[in-house]
Amino acid sequence: MADQEVLTTLKILIIGESGVGKSSLLLRFTDDTFDPEQAATIGVDFKVKTLAVDGNRAKLAIWDTAGQERFRTLTPSYYRGAQGVILVYDVSSKSSFNKLDAWLNELETFSTRHDLIKMLVGNKIDVEKRDVSKEEGLKFARKHHMLFIEASAKTKEGVQCAFEELVEKIIQTPGLWETDNKRNGVNLNNDQAQGGACGGYCSVI
Repeated sequence: MADQEVLTTLKILIIGESGVGKSSLLLRFTDDTFDPEQAATIGVDFKVKTLAVDGNRAKLAIWDTAGQERFRTLTPSYYRGAQGVILVYDVSSKSSFNKLDAWLNELETFSTRHDLIKMLVGNKIDVEKRDVSKEEGLKFARKHHMLFIEASAKTKEGVQCAFEELVEKIIQTPGLWETDNKRNGVNLNNDQAQGGACGGYCSVI
């Protein structure tokens, strides 16, 4: 990373039901903070962070939306042009898991890139009462060809990994981003393409 140049800017979305911890995951990743009294997002929150994966630096424009219906008037523009999406559910809330299909349907309806990379995150693994097993999450992810990881915004576990794995997969899918960069003569470092940023913790089918 001698030149420190940014390879590309990627638009990443975080979607899921209200209260599953989308904003907490984002804050933990971008600012390394956690607020147990985190207020519900109204409309859209937006943060930028530069991430180095396999020697390639990518600037992430991360969009965090409200999970509540009444704030969902800007949906089409929110999804437009995204290269990656993190779909979040709460492992202690079966209802948030059961709504994943509806979120995927919305993604399919409004996304302008049908080869975008999807990451399923089961958040709040720090809680004692669990309603959704890891096996259920993995099964859903496999069925819908998504990366999968369990995480806790509170304890930090899995958070960095989720974003790193997603970005790594996007970078390995040049058709998602190379149109913006093809005249710049970028070189990808694919030496660790099979290794995974987190030692294979995530699964993808």
